[in-house]
Amino acid sequence: MSKDTELANERLTSDLKTVVHDAEELMKATVGQAGEKVAQARSRLTAAIESAKATCQRLEEKTVAAAKATDKTIRAHPYESIGIAFGLGLLVGVLVVRK
Repeated sequence: MSKDTELANERLTSDLKTVVHDAEELMKATVGQAGEKVAQARSRLTAAIESAKATCQRLEEKTVAAAKATDKTIRAHPYESIGIAFGLGLLVGVLVVRK
């Protein structure tokens, strides 16, 4: 998993946690509200919160698994990893200088 993907996953997880927290606060604020539409909205929001929590959990698990797999691969092939990192760094350096 690339560093960009890992950062995107972390941002997405953070955003999901924020949305879940805000939705839970909204649920608490509307506890005393009556009416059919409010009850339906609360029901849908509860389902959405649970879905978001599950998605966040799966995303965190996948990110941790990918990080562990990357670490295992780098530890199994340290010299190849250094060579690849050096080659990519050299390529990026050449492309930046050409600009």
